[in-house]
Amino acid sequence: MKVAVWDTYVTRKDGKIMHFDILVDENVDAEKVYDYGKKYLKSVEQEGQDLSSKECRFCHIDKAPVEVENQIRANGFSIIEMENCN
Repeated sequence: MKVAVWDTYVTRKDGKIMHFDILVDENVDAEKVYDYGKKYLKSVEQEGQDLSSKECRFCHIDKAPVEVENQIRANGFSIIEMENCN
């Protein structure tokens, strides 16, 4: 499966910058990606933080490993946490 990687930087409630990638099927539109990002933010108790084209940008298309493919099939998206996500 080819996935679109969306590079995302969101200011947390404590002011630190979270950096994470949202991975989705390559045909998913931007608004759906933002919805997935907001769902993830809620899961890490950061709901209400801004997440739009300013914070989340398409980066590239890549081949997904099986684990990521399975997450996307089950949930619509996968997250790779990079910085300040916990």
